[in-house]
Amino acid sequence: MNQQQIPVVVLAGFLGSGKTTLLNHLLHRSGGTRIGAIVNDFGSIEIDAMSVAGQLGDSTVSLGNGCLCCAVDASELDEYLDRLARPAAGIDVIVIEASGLAEPQELVKMLLASENPHVVYGGLVEVVDAAEFDATRERHPEVDRHLGIADLVVVNKTDRVPDEERERVLGVVGGLAGRAAVVTASYGRVDVELFFDRAPVGERVGQLSFDDLHDHEDPHDHEADGGHHDHVHSAYESLAFTSEVPMAPRSLMALLDSRPEGLYRIKGYVDFGAADPRNRYEVHAVGRFLRFYPEPWAPDEPRLTQLVLIGSHIDVPALEKELEACREYAPQADEQAMWGVLRYVQEPGEPDGPDEAYELDEDS
Repeated sequence: MNQQQIPVVVLAGFLGSGKTTLLNHLLHRSGGTRIGAIVNDFGSIEIDAMSVAGQLGDSTVSLGNGCLCCAVDASELDEYLDRLARPAAGIDVIVIEASGLAEPQELVKMLLASENPHVVYGGLVEVVDAAEFDATRERHPEVDRHLGIADLVVVNKTDRVPDEERERVLGVVGGLAGRAAVVTASYGRVDVELFFDRAPVGERVGQLSFDDLHDHEDPHDHEADGGHHDHVHSAYESLAFTSEVPMAPRSLMALLDSRPEGLYRIKGYVDFGAADPRNRYEVHAVGRFLRFYPEPWAPDEPRLTQLVLIGSHIDVPALEKELEACREYAPQADEQAMWGVLRYVQEPGEPDGPDEAYELDEDS
């Protein structure tokens, strides 16, 4: 993926689900990552939270003119993205906080149709209020459809419901969300690495320690009984995979095309060896979205495959074995072997579209 391309994450959910609280949490815990925000305002972002992340007003576009999905078209959205994606802004990730009445499917389509070369779709995150879930479904039955197209679901406010009720809600949400990763949260606290990267590929990612995630300044960080069953470190797993042996294109694509439920993100670089000796392939996957970005190997650059996989309740040892099985110890030059990969390579001048890179059910 081009270094200039900035992930754009859509943050959706009905009124009161906790989207702004979650966004403020990301700003507080960004670790130096600069976040640009497009806020479809029926509410507002706290200025003090933005100051913690070292961001001022020029990193935020606030829209108070109704729902973004019906108030602007794709070209107008590109104008807003341009403000934040220009290199001089120094933004690392853009979060679109949709209004509580927005249609997330339309926002995703607008992003995938964007002609802005500096951005790439970063996933749809749907926030659910665990305490009001049944009431929300009764008032807004379309929430079932929204969950079905999400890449990541955050079941928020789990501190407000008993354990049995929380498990019931998680069961219903999991059934509606299909292959999406589902994580729980209180006060919008989710692991920031689900949204953006704070370390380059090749460094330790792995399972974060409790101390990495513990907010010593947050009075709500411990449960009243001293337990921490709802902390984010128990909600997701990650796998860092490195191989000096080239990967077999057909085997890797078979794995990617059938990736398991809950596997939310894949990022890194792939060496396909003799199948394409000139290029390494940067891979970017979020939910069902998948793209490869070929780029020439630099002179004297070590030819490695380096991948990081992040998900919720994924079988890390099984995934590692599957990746190891994709190694090609005697690679043969075979152009046809790359056809599966090339389906997910964006042609020059071609905007991302909801065809092969991201499938959305028109009837859902």
